[in-house]
Amino acid sequence: MNSYVLGIDIGTGSSKAVLARIDGTIVKSAVRHHEISLPRPGWAEMDAERDWWGEVAELARELTGGADGPVQGVCVSGLGPCLLVCDAAFAPLRPAILYGLDMRATTEIAELTTRYGSEAILSRCGKDLSTQAVGPKMVWVQKNEPNVWAITKRVFSAHSFIVARLTGEYTLDHHTASQYDPLYDINAQDWAGDWAADVMAGVELPRLAWSGEVVGTVQRAAAEATGIAEGTPVCAGTVDAWAEAFSAGVRHPGDLMLMYGSTMFFVQVLASLAKHSGLWSTSGIEPGSRTLAAGMATSGSLTGWVQSLSGGAPFGQLVAEAAETPPGSDGLLLLPYFAGERTPIFDAHARGVIAGLTLRHRRGHLFRAAYEGIAFGIRQILEFYEQTAEPPRRLVAVGGGTQGGLWTQIVTDVTNRTQVVPVQTIGASLGDALLAAIGTGLVPPESDWADIGVHLEPDPRNRELYDSLYADFCVLYPATRETVHRLARLQHADLQS
Repeated sequence: MNSYVLGIDIGTGSSKAVLARIDGTIVKSAVRHHEISLPRPGWAEMDAERDWWGEVAELARELTGGADGPVQGVCVSGLGPCLLVCDAAFAPLRPAILYGLDMRATTEIAELTTRYGSEAILSRCGKDLSTQAVGPKMVWVQKNEPNVWAITKRVFSAHSFIVARLTGEYTLDHHTASQYDPLYDINAQDWAGDWAADVMAGVELPRLAWSGEVVGTVQRAAAEATGIAEGTPVCAGTVDAWAEAFSAGVRHPGDLMLMYGSTMFFVQVLASLAKHSGLWSTSGIEPGSRTLAAGMATSGSLTGWVQSLSGGAPFGQLVAEAAETPPGSDGLLLLPYFAGERTPIFDAHARGVIAGLTLRHRRGHLFRAAYEGIAFGIRQILEFYEQTAEPPRRLVAVGGGTQGGLWTQIVTDVTNRTQVVPVQTIGASLGDALLAAIGTGLVPPESDWADIGVHLEPDPRNRELYDSLYADFCVLYPATRETVHRLARLQHADLQS
């Protein structure tokens, strides 16, 4: 009889699940699509009951039904870090506030930075406070929705909410906790008790665990809802980008994952703790590990916007038109800050800029310019990584954006860095399955299911052009910043009126 592990990932645009054998063979997979809610400029939310628990239950029932052997372990990852406030019975009290896409707490970021001091925060938490941090969003709820906070008893990210619903346990993995700034001490790899008590205003802290650690078993009500057998071990899980890095074999010092998704995300494994004011120093997912991360606010979502402007033209057709467009997009340059930006500029009020437009430019030019603009932002971020004591040695590209090869080749040419692409790009859900297999002792801790399929090398013919355009890209944001900030204020004023 076969034995299986179940990996489930709640992403920004969809939830995906795989049922895998303990040798990494995927037997079944399934997906459910959803959309995030954008109720105001700079806000990003999701319905945790419908889009998290509801979809996980559906996926689990679909994959476990008819299996010819038992599911012996479950692990869940999710978009994050998020803030979902719940009562003592794990019932959500408001929509979940998402990760760095949600930029509502800029005032609270400034307040907490003043309260504790920027140098103290960087030293203790491993990064400056930004829209990625969860602590300021907690303060935002306290100030703007005091009736909600008054009855809040538990706080969750996407995956930890599912773990709680499955097991009845209130836990959070070390990695996600290390993005709950300023609540976690990156040096001690534990809660920063005094700051946590201050920011959380009496709400209980979850128990910390490493991502592959079994934190509980599936309870009867959850078994009935999901089809997963009662008593099945459940691991702590983690944020989706780290599970995806794990699935791609990004587990050794110097490995850096570039995740081409709705947003662009970066995770580098470190030999020891390192800090950079422009990057996020975090705990990793394996016991005691360290990582250095970065994230952009848009990437795939930006190309989706271009597609919508094109009347819903087939994505493959747009990619083909972009491939036929010469490098440099015939003098078109794009700042990809259509939802503000996280790394590298950390500006919630930044906005997109398209420079050089003429009547001869077509949608293929705009689509390629979007790819190139994101690539220029990636180059800036990689320069941050090069400034640390442990610069990256191997770049591993993952995610849906690696399909077809055009986008990844543009990034390789713009950055002048080789990238490798795994054969299997299922993503975070496969990393979850591997974590479940390791955490339950079904496979050894060093097990790796990743195989590299493609090596992308820079095209030297494009080097001079892209170096020149990159210099223009770097000056375009400072040159337009005050103007787009004024426009951002007008956008907020129009919404309020």
